[in-house]
Amino acid sequence: MITIENLTKYYGNNRAVNHISFTINDNEILGFLGPNGAGKSTTMNMIAGYLPMSDGKVTICGADVTKEPSKAKRNIGYLPEIPPVYPDMKVHEYLSFCAGLKKVPRGERKAEIDRVMGLLKIKDVKGKLIRNLSKGYKQRVGFAQALLGNPRFLILDEPTVGLDPNQVAEVRSIIKDLKKEHSVIFSSHILSEVSAVCDRVIIINKGDIRAIDTIENLEKSFATSQVLHIKVKGSKAKAASIIEMTKGIKEITSIEDEGSDIYSFTVTMEGDADTIRDSVMAECLKNGVSIIEVFAERPNLENVFIELINRPAKKSGLQELLDETPDVSGEAEENHTEKEEE
Repeated sequence: MITIENLTKYYGNNRAVNHISFTINDNEILGFLGPNGAGKSTTMNMIAGYLPMSDGKVTICGADVTKEPSKAKRNIGYLPEIPPVYPDMKVHEYLSFCAGLKKVPRGERKAEIDRVMGLLKIKDVKGKLIRNLSKGYKQRVGFAQALLGNPRFLILDEPTVGLDPNQVAEVRSIIKDLKKEHSVIFSSHILSEVSAVCDRVIIINKGDIRAIDTIENLEKSFATSQVLHIKVKGSKAKAASIIEMTKGIKEITSIEDEGSDIYSFTVTMEGDADTIRDSVMAECLKNGVSIIEVFAERPNLENVFIELINRPAKKSGLQELLDETPDVSGEAEENHTEKEEE
């Protein structure tokens, strides 16, 4: 549905987005992650046609954003990081104005405005000036304008900023429901929120894409060192001996005495976590050591995110060759000048 090819943005000599390419599928929520300054908002502004690109191509429902902007933008609903609301307008006036800009037919505007106000639960403030609303309500008014006209593709840049926990849960539920009829690119710094709603994620840093995959696949790919936590009641020495001798256990990394003959072991393992866990439990029970708790620690999206943004970016084959080859152009010019002087 949405194709991004070789998208690039320069600010002067500074390259903010570096030749990135990806697709967003029909009825998919794509998480867009990265630290501050990674190029997320710049990328989303270019996809929306709000910011000109230095190079590349964005196609939305078959329309090129640069060559057919009106056709492409009809399919876009955009909520930027700072909601584009007019403080001196009332909520219903602002939404009516936005509906006109989006060319919602005049006879359908009232019903469409009522629909989005109901969805974002802002009907109770429709007669208030936007300047008098809380930050959370302003955010929801901005979200409502993005939904006007029922666009096929939604770009949501930090849509839950400023919302209280109840409102965050409501907006998260709305985003999940939007997937039935829309494709969504969703940026957030709250990784638990991304894990809860997104089908795939893109992790970007310094303008480069570091990973594109499902959260499940990313977490599996970073499970290089598996950790098992075992809490037992009984003899510490006997439990340690049993755990050490279990096939698949590499080493015991820590033992904590919790009192009353209760000990917590942290171990690293190699192999199938479920099989190793079951073996430890069986051997402990056989030897009179009671298992209180046992669970495997698996990498989560936060671990993957931190690992990827701190990992040096891979250079292209051409860039590697350029870096490995000394730049002798200055030396050549100097030699040429010396020959001319002679």
